[in-house]
Amino acid sequence: MPILDEQVEAFLHRYLNNASPTGFESSGQKLWLDYLRPYVDEVALDTYGTAYGVINPGRDYRVVIEGHADEISWFVHYITDAGHLYVVRNGGSDHTIAPSKRVNIHGDKGIVRGVFGWPAIHTRRGEDAKLQPKLENIFIDVGAKDKEEVLEMGVHVGSVITYPDELEIMNDRYYCGRALDNRMGGFCIAQVARLLKERKIDLPFSLYIVNAVQEEVGLRGAQMITDRIKPQVAIVTDVTHDTTTPMLDKKKVGDVQAGKGPSVTYAPAVHNKLLKLIIDTAAEQEIDIQREASSRATGTDTDAFAYSNGGVASALISLPLKYMHTTVEMAAKSDVEGVIELILASLTKIEDGMSFNYFEV
Repeated sequence: MPILDEQVEAFLHRYLNNASPTGFESSGQKLWLDYLRPYVDEVALDTYGTAYGVINPGRDYRVVIEGHADEISWFVHYITDAGHLYVVRNGGSDHTIAPSKRVNIHGDKGIVRGVFGWPAIHTRRGEDAKLQPKLENIFIDVGAKDKEEVLEMGVHVGSVITYPDELEIMNDRYYCGRALDNRMGGFCIAQVARLLKERKIDLPFSLYIVNAVQEEVGLRGAQMITDRIKPQVAIVTDVTHDTTTPMLDKKKVGDVQAGKGPSVTYAPAVHNKLLKLIIDTAAEQEIDIQREASSRATGTDTDAFAYSNGGVASALISLPLKYMHTTVEMAAKSDVEGVIELILASLTKIEDGMSFNYFEV
C-alpha cells in the first residue's frame, strides 16, 4: 500500500489547514493526538502543549522521534485611533510578503478577517517610489471606522494573527501551502507510528513520538520535553532550504533540491555514530538522501535534544522545502515519503541499550 493514500492525505489537509501559531498550538495538537491514538499505547501533553505518544512505555531505553507543531505568525502590537493595526513577529514572519495578504485575527469573539494594506503603485511617486515593506510600516485593515470598533470586534493588543492560505497539491508532485514548516514533520512522525502498527514492527525500546511547541522562538518546547522524557536517542525532523531556488548562492547555502530525497545534516550537535546508522540504513533500503553541513548549530530542535540531560545522541533528517516562511511553501511528495521511510527504517536498526559512546575507556 502507498504511504500517502487518500485517507492519509485527508488528515494532512485538516492538519495543515488548521492554525497553530507559536504559543497557541492547542487546536492543532488535538487534531494530531486524535490521529495518533490508534497507533500508540498512551498519549500525553506537557504544561506548554507539547504532545506525544508512546509505544512500549516504561522501558529503560527511550528513543524520541520529533517534529515541531508551531507556525510563524504575528501579534497585534498597536491599534491606531483610525483603527489600523500594527504588528510584531511571533517567530520568523517575513514582513516583505505581508502587503496585500489576507489574515485571520484570533480575537476574543472569534476570528476577525483583515488584510495587510499597501499604498497603490499610482500613489508612490518621487521618493515614495522607493517605499518598501518594513516591520514598522506594514499594517492591517479590518474595515473598522476607528479603534473603538476594533476593540468591539474582540481584537486587542496581543491578539495573534495567522494567514488563511490552505494546502493544495501542485502537478500531483508537490504539497504547497503555509506551515509545512514544520507541521509536515509532525505529519511524518505520525505516519511512522502508523506504519509501525500496520507492519507489525516490534521495537525493543520505548518510542516517544513528540510534536513539540515553540520551536520558532528558540526551540523552547523541545528544551522542556527532553527534560521530561530523558531519552538516550533523538531523531529530529524539520525542513531545510531547497537551494535551487532562484537568487540563492549554493556556495553560501549548500546544494539541496526538492525531489531528490531527504537531507541529512553534519553539525556538532549531530552525533556521528547515529548519523552513520541513518546513512547506512538509507543505502541499505535504497532511500535517496542528500547531505548538508551546518556551522555551529543546526537551528532546529536537534540542538535542544543533543545538549540536554548530559548529552543525548541526536540526528537531523530534513525535508527539502521551497520558499520557507511564506504562505506558498512547497515540498515534494516523494521527499515526504522518503523522510517517513528513513525514520522508520532507522528505528529498526537501534537496539535496546545501544551505546553511542565513541570508544570504551
